[in-house]
Amino acid sequence: MKRPATGSLMGLALGDALGFPTEFNDVPSILAECGPWRAMELPRPAIVTDDTQMTLALARALRTAMDEGPLGPERLTRPLREEFVDWYRSPENNRAPGNTCLTACSLLQSGRPWEQASQPHSKGCGANMRVAPIGLAPGLSDEQRAGAAQLQSALTHGHPTALAASDLTAHAVRLLAAGAEPTGLVGLLRSYAYDNRETYHERWLGELWRRSEAPTPKEFIAHGWDECLAVLERLETALKRANPETDPCLAAGEGWIAEEALATALLCFLQFVDEPVTALRRAACTSGDSDSIACLAGAFAGAHLGADAWPAAWTRRIEYRDGLLGLGALWDA
Repeated sequence: MKRPATGSLMGLALGDALGFPTEFNDVPSILAECGPWRAMELPRPAIVTDDTQMTLALARALRTAMDEGPLGPERLTRPLREEFVDWYRSPENNRAPGNTCLTACSLLQSGRPWEQASQPHSKGCGANMRVAPIGLAPGLSDEQRAGAAQLQSALTHGHPTALAASDLTAHAVRLLAAGAEPTGLVGLLRSYAYDNRETYHERWLGELWRRSEAPTPKEFIAHGWDECLAVLERLETALKRANPETDPCLAAGEGWIAEEALATALLCFLQFVDEPVTALRRAACTSGDSDSIACLAGAFAGAHLGADAWPAAWTRRIEYRDGLLGLGALWDA
């Protein structure tokens, strides 16, 4: 049995833990500290960052909302707010979280409408690095999946590119979990982006677009999809010229912003489709946002290959193991 939800969540956490010590370092420094990148070992202890913490927060909120009935924006917003605020207040929130998440969650804590808490000028990767659960949860319609992916982004990162990249990331996870061939993945993602380029999910996003300078909702969201389409084109070029020994950030971006985190993680995954641990190591040995790139690469690889993709010696000691396995088992069932 493939168990793609377990594989994806576990891969995300493993990539996060592998990339945590290398974030903010350039490749020569990483190699000097860790040795050859193809032999990088999971740190002891295998501690994760806010990427995994917020993924679990989103997954719990999604489970709560779906337990109450058909998924909709009001049903999802309440547990999302509660989980994000709990994360913000947690003493374990000490893993160098991004300023956008901290600012937005502080405002969410005050009780004001989420639209006022959202940071409309931020397209940091903090929203799409946590969105995998929405691509893994069974029984959602295309509209529910896209709306939920964009809404969870909007609570913190309100930039249209953050919304589109979150939607696209969840869609990639969903495609791989459902058995899509990796060789055709970029083409499927480009088609999805073109098809949704002017789709503003008003039921989920309300009037978020008015916090931008865009004259219409369609033009607001189209800007985000256009930036995602541009980086997918860049990714296609990178794949044709890919040298696995070269820092992937040089080809697809450093990953601090949403669309580049998606593209660079996909580059790492697609270079090593049948070598998931190598994909994580390549993603962790990068000059950019190594933990976020590696966590997304792990989410893609695990969705494609399933739970058995990961060494048991690694999965036994990953932080938050029980929570990851519990949520994965729920959706794999």
